[in-house]
Amino acid sequence: MGRLLRCCLVAVGLLGGLNAHAQSPVWALRGAHNTVYLAESVHLLRPGDAKLPAAFDQAYAHARTIVMEIDLSSVDDVTLQSWMLEHGTLSGGKTLEQALGAARYQRLSAQSAELGLPIEALNQFAPWLVALTLTDAEYLKLGFNPDDGVERQIQRRAQQDGKPIRGLETVDQQLGQLEQLSLEQQGRFLDLTLEDMKDAQQDTDQLLAAWRAGDTRRLASLLSEEYDAFPELYRALVTDRNRRWMPQIERFLSDDHDYLVVVGALHLVGEGGLLQLARRDGLAVAPVMAPAR
Repeated sequence: MGRLLRCCLVAVGLLGGLNAHAQSPVWALRGAHNTVYLAESVHLLRPGDAKLPAAFDQAYAHARTIVMEIDLSSVDDVTLQSWMLEHGTLSGGKTLEQALGAARYQRLSAQSAELGLPIEALNQFAPWLVALTLTDAEYLKLGFNPDDGVERQIQRRAQQDGKPIRGLETVDQQLGQLEQLSLEQQGRFLDLTLEDMKDAQQDTDQLLAAWRAGDTRRLASLLSEEYDAFPELYRALVTDRNRRWMPQIERFLSDDHDYLVVVGALHLVGEGGLLQLARRDGLAVAPVMAPAR
């Protein structure tokens, strides 16, 4: 999910213009002389269940250039952690309890303790960074590994094959969306994260089953509930970014070779998603139907 989709796999269903019976997590946009493949990513997978759907192999084989939300080959963990500490630390001597209020802080303290994260270790962090930290801890507890996620698998394969990797945005652009939320909005984001953690295992299993089956209707349904009540966050994490990405993707269509664009599933199937934006711009969108194995 970059890192954000792990916490925010939610979207408003976009089903009117899609083929509800399509069984693929990969979509094709046709240019005059090439194809741009749009692939729905899940940023973490379990090691024992990490094999990608066949449509990914088909699109990868045709693509000469790989595009992701961020060029992971140019961002190491140390750089990312340094950015988070620099931008995700509360300023002016403010504490997390002061930022959240007593009730939210007490609830957070209880759930962080269940994950083995002492609240004292989080006290200087902004609520958005606390939410990401808890989400990482929860999914690691459930057996998920970012190294087995879609992007990391594609990255390793592309580096072995000598295929260039490009990013649609920078770390500043991606995580800066959360940094710019007000403290109250960050508190609401943390509330949603804590609530989601209660059913993380069941919800994630259902989501992965729909993603693997390419069940667009089911996927959209699973991603459609919580963020209706938080349009500011949905806009910051999804629609604003999609609008920035779409001109880049359309420029790829004027090239003479194929591209594989891998982004979080949220960015394709949601209201204001890339598939919807492509259709609005008059582009033909078709699912990639891999041969049966």
